[in-house]
Amino acid sequence: MKHQIINTDNAPKAIGPYSQAVKAGNMLFVSGQVPFVPETMEVVEGDVKAQTAQSLKNVKAILAQAGLDFSHVVKSTVFIKDMNEFGAINEVYAEYFGENKPARACVEVARLPRDVKVEIEVIAVI
Repeated sequence: MKHQIINTDNAPKAIGPYSQAVKAGNMLFVSGQVPFVPETMEVVEGDVKAQTAQSLKNVKAILAQAGLDFSHVVKSTVFIKDMNEFGAINEVYAEYFGENKPARACVEVARLPRDVKVEIEVIAVI
């Protein structure tokens, strides 16, 4: 199956050997987005809500580059540093997804890149 690499300057550049997203058939696979500000590649200032919002802004920019939005997302995975912040993360997450509630996994992990509090990846249908 032929695939297409999706990149945008409106989301952080990949910090490793991966693409921001890959379109394969009618699917878009968006790599995990951490709360880096694209222009500076620094972690956004603030608490877990600010970090969640920035991660989702990055996802939104990548979806937009592919001509999509959150209504196209069918699956997300949320990696968090502290499960005690689950409620705060959900508040922000719900603002971005609205009535579209994709399937989701949320797992607490020992460590994320640059010690951020959250990372979010999604799969969308075109």
